[in-house]
Amino acid sequence: MSLAIIHTRALDGMDAPPVVVEVHLANGLPAFSLVGLPDAEVREARDRVRAAIQTSQFEFPARRITVNLAPADLPKESGRFDLPIALGILAASDQLEASALEGYEFAGELSLTGALRPVRGALAMALQSRAAGRTLIVPTASAPEAALVRGARVHPADALLAVCAHLNGHESLPLAVAPAGCASAPPGPDLADVKGQLEARRALEIVASGGHSLLMFGPPGTGKSMLAQRLPGILPPMDEAEALASAGVHSLLGRFDAACWGQRAFRSPHHSASAPAIVGGGTLPRPGEISLAHHGVLFLDELPEFDRRVLEALREPLETGHVDVARASRRARFPARFQLVAAMNPCPCGHRGDPRRACRCTPDQVARYHARLSGPLLDRIDVMLEVPALTADELHSATPGEASAAVRRRVLAARECQQARQQCANAQLAGRALTRHCPLDDAARALLGRAIERLGLSARGHDRILRVARSIADLAGAAVIDRVHLAEAIQYRRALATR
Repeated sequence: MSLAIIHTRALDGMDAPPVVVEVHLANGLPAFSLVGLPDAEVREARDRVRAAIQTSQFEFPARRITVNLAPADLPKESGRFDLPIALGILAASDQLEASALEGYEFAGELSLTGALRPVRGALAMALQSRAAGRTLIVPTASAPEAALVRGARVHPADALLAVCAHLNGHESLPLAVAPAGCASAPPGPDLADVKGQLEARRALEIVASGGHSLLMFGPPGTGKSMLAQRLPGILPPMDEAEALASAGVHSLLGRFDAACWGQRAFRSPHHSASAPAIVGGGTLPRPGEISLAHHGVLFLDELPEFDRRVLEALREPLETGHVDVARASRRARFPARFQLVAAMNPCPCGHRGDPRRACRCTPDQVARYHARLSGPLLDRIDVMLEVPALTADELHSATPGEASAAVRRRVLAARECQQARQQCANAQLAGRALTRHCPLDDAARALLGRAIERLGLSARGHDRILRVARSIADLAGAAVIDRVHLAEAIQYRRALATR
């Protein structure tokens, strides 16, 4: 009997657990069995591995082969287990030194000729391999993605034969190099394209400076979507940790694009999307749109048209910055520190308050339309703003607004102030930190008390007003929140309380 043990990774969220591939050879009739909850893709590895070993001029053992994928209670899927299974068989049959496998992790799908095909999740696996102090060997097509993890040792390989030559010390594999030109993100739409809407532009700057959520309402065609699409262009650049976290989620789904490295994601799912598509889920849990928007922007257009269950599922991630997906047999946590921007019409027909067209909706229809958004969800939105329709004269006479670059400089200065003061964006302030970093002068404190009484704001609404006022004060370069800063923050909150 002989036994070989080799390491790879499962893709069960960003904290991908290690998978130990145990290959056992025993005397008896030739057979090849896979255990450890493999799915159809993994079970089909038996034929791919057999052909790859034989075409690579190795001997496939004519013995009873048992491959155990541990831990046994974790479902295994995709073809990335092909390479570790093949190496385990070669080590167990003494065609490869078993001691050479120590300190490595492997992932790769084998073709029938022994060539290695790319796998998804290379960046996420590189993150965990670095944390475990192991060297990762992946297909050449997946190596540039994994090499973006600074400090990770990643080797690219074209074929099973090249991996074996490296492990036997005959011909070393090179270290993977991160693709050039990934440090700068391409420019997005410019804020100067938006005509008029000075109040909306001001609100967008405040939202960007503090990482706040935003809900815009107004008639169709007033620029709500244009404003939302330009928010990523005025946000500060991502640091390396944020870029890796964002890219890691896209890597899990095989959607990583090196050209978008360091660029904040902008996700805009259709309102027909299901709850698992938005928050994550499925039989084998996968990240949803809120995780794909991690450290970026999630734009929900036509907000009331989304299913009520989808909207209610956003409440916890908005507060915690992550989502826990629980199933009967497994549980996964995905990051979801996204910035929510939503847009809606003021009524079902969309023309309530529009001077150009008359609204045909009855008060009951308007009330039912607004009732699609629950109070607890609206209470978690920091800024709510009306985006009015512009007349033809206003459109033609409107002067070009500031470009995104100018606004971004002010936003960046405010964010740097927040990082120096509290090491996080204002939207994440809570508890004692909120009290300590949001001091009010006497006039502002009196105004806040009256606003809470008259508008009937909750404790959460009180805290969100303070966070928005803190961002307004940071943009003004003020250390203390005064009455003017607070009044503007209350005005953005007022629509929530009086809708």
